[in-house]
Amino acid sequence: MPSTRRNVTSVAIRLNQERGSFWLVDCGEGTQQQMLSSPLKPRQLEKLFITHLHGDHLFGLPGLLGSRAFQGGQTPLVIYGPKGLSEFVETTLRVSDTHLTYDIEVCEIDEGIVFEDDQFVVSSRKLSHGVLSFGYRFEESPSAGRLNTEKLAQEGIAEGPIYGQLKKGHDVALPDGRVLSAEDYVSAPIPGRKIVILGDTTPCEAVTQLAAGADVLVHEATYAAFDSDKARAHHHSTAVDAATAARDAGVGALILTHVSARYDEVGLAHLLDDAQTVFPNTFLATDHWSIAVPRSGTIHAPIGPPPSSA
Repeated sequence: MPSTRRNVTSVAIRLNQERGSFWLVDCGEGTQQQMLSSPLKPRQLEKLFITHLHGDHLFGLPGLLGSRAFQGGQTPLVIYGPKGLSEFVETTLRVSDTHLTYDIEVCEIDEGIVFEDDQFVVSSRKLSHGVLSFGYRFEESPSAGRLNTEKLAQEGIAEGPIYGQLKKGHDVALPDGRVLSAEDYVSAPIPGRKIVILGDTTPCEAVTQLAAGADVLVHEATYAAFDSDKARAHHHSTAVDAATAARDAGVGALILTHVSARYDEVGLAHLLDDAQTVFPNTFLATDHWSIAVPRSGTIHAPIGPPPSSA
């Protein structure tokens, strides 16, 4: 449930440099209102991934779809999620007489690859919850390695089209008979970033499999460890469960979300301490909080709040 300190679930992946857009995972009630205090604009939303059909992950969707139209959204929008999502979207738009100004596609998914292009692969796994719930793995394609321009300059090869060909991995034959092999001048490809965002779940093998080697794992932590009985009764995880999964999966950083409104500031501090005891590089997300995911290196410090971040 929402509280005065924390809204229900929605997580944005900002891809301004990569695609000029952002992707959204879940769309709880009030998501579009929260966007008003962030740099995110509904018209820039490209893809939306729903983990499961409980209301705190879904009830903000009809309003966001309508606002995207009112605010000039023209580009197509694709929504991914469990079976039943298409019926929900069609029914709410029809009953509310909402007319969209853009094409919308709803893809009801199963386990496996749900989206792939030359930049990203998005795959899903079924988790363990009271209803069908998915986790998503967002995997960026490797980027080309660094071109050793210093070595080329030392060998008397001037900057120009040759550099571009080598950067693309093509060998180049020079007029003087020399052949430049790309592998001699370009470093190994730079691995892409890997982000895993889960729906609600109890501890299960699918979590560690999906999150294996990820740079960032976003995991629900509905309960503190001392409320583990409640977590099991309601098909949720504790902060220690999330930290254990992060440790076992070998992730770079863990972000805790979906915290119960029952915890005050003292309770939240205790919950975070529980997790950090098991997995030190753990952060507790708050509304409008963000974190940068570098192409290499360890994630240390979060960005935020402040209210203008997202």
